[in-house]
Amino acid sequence: MLRRTVPVLVCLMASAPWACSSSSPQCSVGSDCASGVCESNGKCAPISGTQTDSGVLPDGAIPSSDSGSGGGDGSQSRDDGSNAGDAPGMTADTGSPPGVDSGLCVPNNDGTITRDEVPMQAGLHANFEFAENVTVDSAGTMNANGTYAWDLTGPYSGDHTALVTTNDPTGQWFSSQFPGATYTTTLSDSSNLLGIFEASQTALSLIGIASPASGNTQTKLSYSPPAQFLGVPMTIGTTWTSNSEVTGTAEGLVSNYFEEYASKVDAQGTLKIPYGTFSVLRVQTTLTRTVGGVATVTQSLAWVAECFGTIASITSQADETQTNFTNAAQVMRLTP
Repeated sequence: MLRRTVPVLVCLMASAPWACSSSSPQCSVGSDCASGVCESNGKCAPISGTQTDSGVLPDGAIPSSDSGSGGGDGSQSRDDGSNAGDAPGMTADTGSPPGVDSGLCVPNNDGTITRDEVPMQAGLHANFEFAENVTVDSAGTMNANGTYAWDLTGPYSGDHTALVTTNDPTGQWFSSQFPGATYTTTLSDSSNLLGIFEASQTALSLIGIASPASGNTQTKLSYSPPAQFLGVPMTIGTTWTSNSEVTGTAEGLVSNYFEEYASKVDAQGTLKIPYGTFSVLRVQTTLTRTVGGVATVTQSLAWVAECFGTIASITSQADETQTNFTNAAQVMRLTP
């Protein structure tokens, strides 16, 4: 049985090593800094000439999972990490940001995140802290001006660090079936299944899922139309939806089911995570997966920062009804 993960929008930033020389606190939130990042030691991360939107998400993405059961018609419910994206805070090995001639992405904290402020490409890597089946505070605290302050620093039971990468799809056994792919990345911290993503000027979309190798128990699933995980530009109130039929083979078995993603940028504020404190927009997503006429609903929340993409996400247990849920199947946060 495949393990399924809910959509996690993970986009990346390319950055050089950061260090601050001053010994006194310089900031409390990301908006205090020109780089948009207040590190956990109270120092502003300097703007780096290699910080670009060129190269992960949520990327890659690594969401939480719940078990499914096989459908009687040859389809099966799974935990395949169908929810992924770029991975934030990642270091790009090569490339320069699309649409940014200077190769430098500088957060302007204007409340709108544009395509040039969300890196989506192959060749990135970053560390994320993961925890499963933990209690979280997803609602945060409302400030007097209507913005929110969230704290996902933890520690949470079972916290562990994992490297997330985005890889070139060229030469992989399934690449000829997905000619428009931009990169691949593992979809779950507990599975080796790969999400196949396509980036455009307006969206980051999941176009397929595949096992690392072909064979009798291979997985190769295609989304028609692609499942949209991230829409740009985004600001408070921005929404996007997609309805996809998923077909192919899952662990060697014929599979056919449907997925609907409904996302909305529902809040703005600051988020504290192990890496530091960032100015963010929060994206709320409801995933409805229908297998053999039976629907399962999962909620996810992703926090997106300018020039970093998704820096944290939480995924609910199956059939969660609340937007601000507390029982998380998985928590993922950018870490040094």
